[in-house]
Formats: sequence, structure tokens, C-alpha cells
Amino acid sequence: KEGKTMKSGNTNGILQNSVARAALATAAILLIPLAAMLLTDDFNWGLFDFVVTGALLFAAGLTYQLFTKRSGNTIYRAAVAIAIATAAFLFFANLAVGIIGSEDELANVMYLGVIAVAILGTVLARFQPRGMARAMFATALAQAATIAIALVFGMQHYPGSSVIEIFAVNGFFLMGWVVAGLLFRWA
Repeated sequence: KEGKTMKSGNTNGILQNSVARAALATAAILLIPLAAMLLTDDFNWGLFDFVVTGALLFAAGLTYQLFTKRSGNTIYRAAVAIAIATAAFLFFANLAVGIIGSEDELANVMYLGVIAVAILGTVLARFQPRGMARAMFATALAQAATIAIALVFGMQHYPGSSVIEIFAVNGFFLMGWVVAGLLFRWA
């Protein structure tokens, strides 16, 4: 009976299936840092690191499942995957080590604004490909603005930062937003 319920479009069954897939993917990915901890002394995560990373991975996986559950368009699904991966990695990198200076540097709060632009744009676009493309391009502009802000306010002089690092790290994330936007446009 349960198989028939899920096939009939039962929202509860779809959500349970999505949660299970996201949980399994999260557990599988978390085996990597666990194995690294067991194999080397150079990698040392605490319980908090696993919990935060697990929550981020689970949220990203579940978001992907829910956004793409009815889309048969492979390009749209790839665009969603790239957008979510870019946002998750930006959040994780910012939380773990910081993008400008250390993770404790107040300037890193502006990257939450970049993610907020992506979320707001997605909501306004109602998940439609054209609107999503515009949202991703707007997010890329927000990411580019972080470079300008960092350089105008001399953040390249913070310990652990340089002009090259600011351009390279932000450029990496900027390209993720642009690629997602181009894929949404193509979808």
C-alpha cells in the first residue's frame, strides 16, 4: 500500500522520501571527515563540527529534493544543484574559516547578504527558470559587490587576506552564481 500511496502523489510520502534521501546523502558525505579523523592526526573535528556540517548538508539536500521533485528538465535540476551548492559552500566556508580575514571578522557578515539576495530572488521568481536566471545574476552582482566593498574599505590588509585572495575566493563563488544563472536561462 505504501508504494501505491507514494505513486499517487501523496505529499507526505514525497516529503518522507525526500527526507530519507537527504539524510542518507548527508550520512554518506559525513563519512569522509570521519574517515579522515581516523586516518590522520591533522584532521580534528568535534561534535559541533559534525552537527553543523550535517545540518547544512541535510538542508541543502532536502532543498534540492523539494525544488526539483516535479522537474523533469535536467538543465533546470543542474542549475538548482549548482545554486544550492554555491550557497551552501559560501555559508560553510564563511562559517568555518571566513572569507575575509578569519571566521570571526565582522566583514564576513556581508556574505549572508549575498545568500539573502539568492533566497529573495528565488522566492520572487517563484522557481520559474527565467526569474531564477535573473535572481542568480543579481546574486552574482551582490557577490561582485563584496569584492568592491572589501577593497574600498581596505580589508585586503586584514590578517589572512590579500587582494588576490579576495578576488580568487569571491570569483569562485561569483562563477557559481553565473553558471547557475546561465543554466536557468537555458532551461
